[in-house]
Amino acid sequence: MLENIGLKLLRSMDPERAHGAALLALRMGLGPLTGPFTTDRLKTRVAGLDLLNPIGLAAGFDKNAEAAGPLQRAGFGFIEVGAATPKPQPGNPKPRLFRLSEDQAAINRFGFNNDGMEAIAERLEKTPREIPIGLNLGANKDSADRLEDFAAVYRRCAPHIDFATINVSSPNTEKLRDLQGKEALAEIISRVDAVRLIEAEPVALFLKIAPDLTQQDIEDIVEVILDAPGRISGIIATNTTLDRDGLQSPHAGEKGGLSGQPVFEKSTRVLAQLHAHTRGTIPLIGVGGVASPEQAYAKIRAGASAVQLYTGLVYGGLSLVTEIAQGLDALLERDGHANVADAVGTGVSEWT
Repeated sequence: MLENIGLKLLRSMDPERAHGAALLALRMGLGPLTGPFTTDRLKTRVAGLDLLNPIGLAAGFDKNAEAAGPLQRAGFGFIEVGAATPKPQPGNPKPRLFRLSEDQAAINRFGFNNDGMEAIAERLEKTPREIPIGLNLGANKDSADRLEDFAAVYRRCAPHIDFATINVSSPNTEKLRDLQGKEALAEIISRVDAVRLIEAEPVALFLKIAPDLTQQDIEDIVEVILDAPGRISGIIATNTTLDRDGLQSPHAGEKGGLSGQPVFEKSTRVLAQLHAHTRGTIPLIGVGGVASPEQAYAKIRAGASAVQLYTGLVYGGLSLVTEIAQGLDALLERDGHANVADAVGTGVSEWT
């Protein structure tokens, strides 16, 4: 009841102001912070990360690692903060976040607004790790060498995280998605991996891709990763979309990346294609439109070893995390799976 009242209050505010209020409430210890729901069916290991359940928080919710402590007790099996860039930057002009309630979706054009890697690294250093914490790596808008930015953020923050994600798929930084091309992508991975090789304890490295990819784009990305075995630990599929088909909200025409329910089918198809092309040899994290146990299970059956959510929290609140974990456990039991890993990829053919 209290969460429903809180959600109603937040939805009466400007979306970005509500986002800030939600982070403040978390830092104050408000909300369902009882820790991850887990069972033997839900415990899993993904890219060397031991997860109590496979439900994660996607990057973008806690850009500056301000609430990383309480978020670890919000029901997630793992969380991802950021994106962080080498230098602080304000991002794009406001307004830059829009609720599409009619579509259970959101559009954002934040543009990597964050406090910079120094401030974020200091916060992460002071945050005890209760579950795996990852950091989304970004590049400054005015950078003379965006490829080097990813390596710089990794170098500064790696000692304080469990995994890092190369984000070349945000639609809100001009020409960033061009870095998903074969040559640029191979160079980014090479530069970050060169930093990893000199680290005493290198962390897992993921690549986050866009849903707006052609079949050839997907094949090129897979080729780059398979040609450099061991450099990329997994792929996060997918980021937000530029597609606007079928939207009902009056905000449908706003520029930026669309997330939430309209992305579910598109992102799940990309996920299944990745699983098919990699023959299940590379761990995949499914993100895009996850707001129910059934949707989390569909992503897993399409090839995801774990899932992430963000926009679903806008409409379902933090209690949704535990609801999804409990529901997923029941679905796995119903279908006779002893562990979530047994279900990964069992429904790929439904999406390809």
